[in-house]
Amino acid sequence: MSLRPLPFRLIATDLDGTLLRGDHTVSERSRDALAAATAAGAAHIVVTGRPVSRTRYILDDLGYEGLAVCGQGAQVYHAGEHRLLTSVTLDRQVAVLALSKLEAEVGRVTLAAAHDGLDGQILVGPGYRFMGVLPTVPVLARDEMWQAPISKLYIQHPRLSDDELAAAAQRVAGDIVGVTMAGEGIVEMLPLGLTKATGLSLAARRLGLGAADTIAFGDMPNDIPMFGWASRGVAMANAHDELKAVADEVTASNEEDGIALVVERFLDGH
Repeated sequence: MSLRPLPFRLIATDLDGTLLRGDHTVSERSRDALAAATAAGAAHIVVTGRPVSRTRYILDDLGYEGLAVCGQGAQVYHAGEHRLLTSVTLDRQVAVLALSKLEAEVGRVTLAAAHDGLDGQILVGPGYRFMGVLPTVPVLARDEMWQAPISKLYIQHPRLSDDELAAAAQRVAGDIVGVTMAGEGIVEMLPLGLTKATGLSLAARRLGLGAADTIAFGDMPNDIPMFGWASRGVAMANAHDELKAVADEVTASNEEDGIALVVERFLDGH
């Protein structure tokens, strides 16, 4: 690959299902492509739904030292300095109200909550099936979830699909909380107006960059606002259909170096 300047000065990548493969590693080809892009003058920002407490160890393992947008935009983290730069929390009274409105409509849901901060725990209530390998703390009562500031709630329903649950939550509580789907079994309630786009715009501004400079990669509906903000949005082949519908391009899957294929193409001037 040549080192021609990229048409985009900022590369924003989701983690799970996008930059990370199924075994939670990044391929050598993807690492090399992003390294070549930064050598050509671009910046790389990780933008993930994971809270910072469950993102830090991955970034350390990757040797990543830039900015990361975590918690669906709630947190901007400086990986090189191990420092949380900004943080937005979900008002706990609003969270309780949103839950009551939802449960009046669909019946009892199961819950988990992400506590704010660099070391914030993920508390998991009875019946909640947490996907993936992130460390969690089981709790028996909902009241335990509100004992520290929270960045978001995770909700599941015994019968409704993720899409159906997200739609119901948006319909009955979308005027007081944000609702997004971040992956299989991961429907979230967030501070109203908070998205990956708001967090990414804050991080980009710190680098003197904006939407026109940005290409974004993702795989799930929670990436839709980021695609709407960025100049170009690229969905992975394994992406949710809702994201593919708004993407400017669909690349190969996260298992097949989809990010690298696009970055290499731009580096080569195509």
